[in-house]
Amino acid sequence: MEYTNLIIEITHKVALVTLNRPHALNALNKDLLSDLSHFFDAAKEDSQIRVVILTGSGDKSFVAGADIKEFSDFDASRGQELAAQGQASVFDKIENFPKPVIAAINGFALGGGLELAMASHMRIASTNAKLGLPEVTLGLIPGYGGTQRLPKLIGKGRAMQAIFTADMFTAEKAMEIGLVNEVVQQEELINRAQEIAAKIARNSSVAIAKAIEAINASDKENGFQVEIASFGHLFDQDDFMEGTTAFIEKRKPNFK
Repeated sequence: MEYTNLIIEITHKVALVTLNRPHALNALNKDLLSDLSHFFDAAKEDSQIRVVILTGSGDKSFVAGADIKEFSDFDASRGQELAAQGQASVFDKIENFPKPVIAAINGFALGGGLELAMASHMRIASTNAKLGLPEVTLGLIPGYGGTQRLPKLIGKGRAMQAIFTADMFTAEKAMEIGLVNEVVQQEELINRAQEIAAKIARNSSVAIAKAIEAINASDKENGFQVEIASFGHLFDQDDFMEGTTAFIEKRKPNFK
């Protein structure tokens, strides 16, 4: 499938997905969200993809936010529909995607851009990254999961301060408080993300899918039950036999 706003490169089971609206600092509009939704639907069934890296085109912005012009005249009903559809079709889909998604944050990750990064399973930032949720300056609040995911990553108090003040975090501060996993020089960003992705891609994709499911259930009442069921399920999978056999034979496993 061809995408208007995405550049897709697949190498060694890793899909590098570049959000490509450089004239708008890769701001999220309806067409870009649609492209992302269709890509993740296709990637879920694509055996050539084990890990996804999301990044933005250019060196200034991952995603500078949502395209405000598209919803500036919405009423309450259309605003609620916008948030619900976006969460279901993109943000929740990414969070629950059975293959790891790495956000490689180059430059601005604001509003919906930070929400996209937070929906990803891990975040690597370049030293010039700026991250924040400025929605209250528009008379809004984050609508793509920001009020839910930010407290889980950095704590309730810090999340409230960040949302209420609309302040931006530097990359270093974001790493200090747990919002991003690592900070690297911009020229090293994609290489570092690909290095992590390559290590992940060598491991059991079946086990990783179950790990994502269990980790995402960790803040729910049934989290331990999900972990136990997932753990047991894997004993019946070919990857378990290959992994344990390889360990006993003192060789690297070859997961299919």
